[in-house]
Amino acid sequence: MKYNLIIVDDHKMFLDGILSILNTNNAFNVLFSTTNGKQLLKYIDINPEEKIDLVITDISMPKIDGITLNKKIKEKRSDIKTLVVSMHTNAEMIDELIAHNVDGYVPKNAEKHELLHAIQTILKGEKYFSEEIKSIFLENKFNQKQQEAVKLTQREIDVITLIAQEFTTQEIADQLHLSKHTIESYRKNLIAKLEVRNLAGLTKHALKMKYITE
Repeated sequence: MKYNLIIVDDHKMFLDGILSILNTNNAFNVLFSTTNGKQLLKYIDINPEEKIDLVITDISMPKIDGITLNKKIKEKRSDIKTLVVSMHTNAEMIDELIAHNVDGYVPKNAEKHELLHAIQTILKGEKYFSEEIKSIFLENKFNQKQQEAVKLTQREIDVITLIAQEFTTQEIADQLHLSKHTIESYRKNLIAKLEVRNLAGLTKHALKMKYITE
């Protein structure tokens, strides 16, 4: 059985490298390769009946990134499998890709045999994530659970939000109709409660919990 594959990567050398690996295997037929995610989406739109088994894509690309591309492929054709091969090992990126049903993720420095194993595993209908990616994903989930376990009162949320927005202790006291001393106590308690070292740590927590946006 022949599998139809598409490759999207803006690094020509890497694109050629994957093509040469796939062309040595008779089970794979590379339908289309491009350096641009928008061209791929156009290809899918103008070939609605085309059997596409797997799209291999990077994350950092011009015009449309791999995370958005994966999401759009799944919206257009949920039957198409997706494999991300990227040098990015950012926990939030991995989280978002998994949330939008990516079928696999391997780092760009993976060995040739792992890449082939990932492709074959996905084509069999299973998911494939390298050990490094699984480890990052699980550690991130563990950290999220720990943070969710720390419950802040509404007043603490008010204080941390204003700290993250760079208001001074006096300005926060004025806004919340509290004394400067009380705000300083809240700040110290928040640093201890959230196990961070300083105001930058409080700001990071506020961003992560979406009390403020970047």
